[in-house]
Amino acid sequence: MLDFSRPGKPTDNSFIESFNGKFRAECLNTHWFMSLDDARAKMEAWRQDYNEVHPHSAIGNKPPISLLNGSPADLPVEP
Repeated sequence: MLDFSRPGKPTDNSFIESFNGKFRAECLNTHWFMSLDDARAKMEAWRQDYNEVHPHSAIGNKPPISLLNGSPADLPVEP
């Protein structure tokens, strides 16, 4: 059975709410979108930066792309 977030209940899925907050703060609140194509281009640039450049603390301050390109020895160790 799948559980979905209920409207107005962001704690139902804290991972997506955390991502939504980052996306809002780092992309939506920092750009003016002049057209739909402009919005798509800016969001795609943000997505690429987030996945290929931006370090994530949950994976040892590495970008997610490093998990695909690296060896298992590069993976963070769970405490």
